[in-house]
Amino acid sequence: MQVENRFLDDLARVANGALGTLSGVRSEIEAMVKQRIERLLADMDLVTRDEFEAVKAVAARARSEQETLEARVAALEAAMTKAKTKPVTRRKRAASTAKSKPA
Repeated sequence: MQVENRFLDDLARVANGALGTLSGVRSEIEAMVKQRIERLLADMDLVTRDEFEAVKAVAARARSEQETLEARVAALEAAMTKAKTKPVTRRKRAASTAKSKPA
């Protein structure tokens, strides 16, 4: 036995309309929040992921070149140190032996 109640039908229709309206309001609020966040991020001058990765690669390459140059400078400094401690030449050796021999 089905009882037709206009009041309940009208109430269901109003509730359905309210849910539809709330759904629309929800999507509008989400769009507004998303737009606001995008504007905030744009104002902050944040970099994109691609730009970040490019700068990261440049920094890694610069670090590698720096390490290579540090090794090269260390090798050159070692070579200069060796060059400063020259072996005794013949002329110096002859002069030092002449002094040491009694006449």
